[in-house]
Amino acid sequence: MAMEDERSFSDICGGRLALQLRYYSPSCREFCLSCPRLSLRSLTAVTCSVWLAAYGLFTLCENSMILSAAIFITLLGLLGYLHFVKIDQETLLIIDSLGIQMTSSYASGKESTTFIEMSKVKDVVINEAIYMQKVIYYLCILLKDPVEPHGISQVVPVFQSAKPRLDCLIEVYRSCQEILAHQKSTSTSP
Repeated sequence: MAMEDERSFSDICGGRLALQLRYYSPSCREFCLSCPRLSLRSLTAVTCSVWLAAYGLFTLCENSMILSAAIFITLLGLLGYLHFVKIDQETLLIIDSLGIQMTSSYASGKESTTFIEMSKVKDVVINEAIYMQKVIYYLCILLKDPVEPHGISQVVPVFQSAKPRLDCLIEVYRSCQEILAHQKSTSTSP
């Protein structure tokens, strides 16, 4: 039976995020970070702006192709945004004997999943970066270098779209470290 806990956090811009923690066992946990849905108000504002600009051009040029093109471009832009850009939920599933799975669920319903085998994971850390003249923190997975055992071959960022603040990242980090410690203790015991 899974134990579930939901908490509210903020992203780096102050927007609301919901973090669902699902504890399946001491060796398996899932973290779902949900972003706010697309606002109908902002969608209407962008659509009206594009269509008003197109109508203004139509009145100057008296060419109906401008209106048709504006409608077509707006619809294509919206579909492209929903299918390729707007992520509603990011999920991190960590199972100590298998690996880490990251899933991004887009507003259109499309999902993108990445799986990293636990044998390739060196550590999970909180890193810092400069973003838009601010120092931000992000959770990342360090992958082992196959050639040099103490080296790192790649840094894989987690929750790239949501960009949660440090308090949320610490929550996920501690839980990931518990599972990594559990995995190391079970793999070294005879």
